Amino acid sequence: MKRFQARGLWLLLAAILLIGLTGSTLPASAQSYYFNVQEEVVDVYWESDGTASIEYVFVFNNNSGAHVIDYVDIGLPTDSYSPSNAQAKINGNWASYIGESEYVNPGVEVYLGSYSIPAGQSGRLWFYITGIGDVLYYDSDDEAYASANFSPTWFDSQFVSGTTDLTVRFHMPPGVQPEEPRWHESPRNWPQSEPDRGFDSQGRIVYTWRNTAASASTQYVFGASFPRTYVPDDAVRRPSVAQQIGIPQEVLIMLCCFGGFFTFIVGIIVLAVRQARKRKLDYLPPKLSIEGHGIKRGLTAVEAAVLLETPLDRVLTMMLFSIIKKGAVRVVEEDLLKLERIEGSTAELRPYEEAFLKTMIDTDARKRRRELQTIVIDLVKSVQAKMKGFSLRETKTYYESIMKKAWEQIENAETPEVRSKLYGEALEWTMLDDDFDDQTRRVFRTGPVYVPVWWGNYRPSTVTSMGRGSTTTTSSRPSSGAPGGGLTLPTLPGATFAASMVEGVQNTAGNIVSDLTSFTGAVTNKTNPVPVATRSSGGGFRGGSSGGCACACACAGCACACAGGGR
Repeated sequence: MKRFQARGLWLLLAAILLIGLTGSTLPASAQSYYFNVQEEVVDVYWESDGTASIEYVFVFNNNSGAHVIDYVDIGLPTDSYSPSNAQAKINGNWASYIGESEYVNPGVEVYLGSYSIPAGQSGRLWFYITGIGDVLYYDSDDEAYASANFSPTWFDSQFVSGTTDLTVRFHMPPGVQPEEPRWHESPRNWPQSEPDRGFDSQGRIVYTWRNTAASASTQYVFGASFPRTYVPDDAVRRPSVAQQIGIPQEVLIMLCCFGGFFTFIVGIIVLAVRQARKRKLDYLPPKLSIEGHGIKRGLTAVEAAVLLETPLDRVLTMMLFSIIKKGAVRVVEEDLLKLERIEGSTAELRPYEEAFLKTMIDTDARKRRRELQTIVIDLVKSVQAKMKGFSLRETKTYYESIMKKAWEQIENAETPEVRSKLYGEALEWTMLDDDFDDQTRRVFRTGPVYVPVWWGNYRPSTVTSMGRGSTTTTSSRPSSGAPGGGLTLPTLPGATFAASMVEGVQNTAGNIVSDLTSFTGAVTNKTNPVPVATRSSGGGFRGGSSGGCACACACAGCACACAGGGR
């Protein structure tokens, strides 16, 4: 197959650009990782549904004195995949965890856990993933053919030593005949000008490339094409813009690079700012994502909110509601959120509730922010300790289901009295909902709503307004079904209650935390700090390896869209 001559130059430029952009942000601790990839075998199965399945076998030799290999990042062709379709074994033992990689995108990280590879020892890692989509493109030489290009994951050169026995095998879709597929040009300096051909155990045609002295830090791109009739038509993506308008790929790339240079720089700056802002809000420590087994039950709504990384102003507001509902405190000034303890209260408060109440009442306003951050930091660490050994994914799903069930019970309540009672009881759980504001308005769009017994301690102005007979439409009547067991409680029209509730939560959150990004950023610096980088480290990665992205190229002759390097 013909190739673009500018391909090697573009890949080199892309790699240099990537290194320039990322070289100063890599963890310093990675300088101690140093290993050899003795063997790497990659089997790529091009399936009849247009997806790809990929199987890797790595043999790692961890060098003497190096850091333990505890993570392996594996780049994937596209972001159209699910980590749940992946499995891995280390020396025959199932890996502890597979999830989205923090350093390779698209890609997954495999946590080796107790089977990590110590310094001076070797380990065999088997990895397999199915259902990778968006991997086939129209062949640039023949639109009747689908092009399948692939680059095995590679590692940063400063972390690997020696050579690698690299084998790459393409398994054609079932039914493809021996004379039909076509191989693309072999990678530069590859010992074979064309792949070996044969059949696998399923009778599928196999192309095999092998280099016993390959480099584990070099990106190698392999490709083949086969008739599009063997896969669904919608599984093959259209030609690139360059092909459609008739401009050579390298020319379009150069035009984009030079003509859009300033736009590119601005885009990088905007992206960096957005990523930094988002990074500040990720207060949950990454080690919490190391999966255990089973669901951690018994967390409070506030603890579940931390687990779900609910915005911290909402978390603190949930604390306040919990304390108010227990009858331990009342709001005496809504605008400034001034609180006072209720004398004689025997409410049992949790440690974080007691700390929150003391801070909000007794702490000078200038020191309150710092004290609240300390409370949240301690709470995050507490949740982290409770989650040890449990599945983060399963536990998150469990508490999300509690939130959904709470809303369902409220919506399906047969009477306004019961609906109001259920809402008051489950308020903190409903606040886990990202759509809390709109959902509250939907559920209470009609009324009446019986105001919860604790409402006066939260919104005293509303109750005062009711008592003075203001223009607010209210009513009250004895009802054995009313919340509180026969008490005479005031009511509000549903829409009025919903608006008051939503506005109250928003105002309360704003009064507790005036600048959410700054507040959360200070917490994140303690619970999920950015890894420290130094020039001497030259970059690095967490764990034992670092994969570059594994490309699925857009055509038989195009350059891969991604560039290599470690994390």
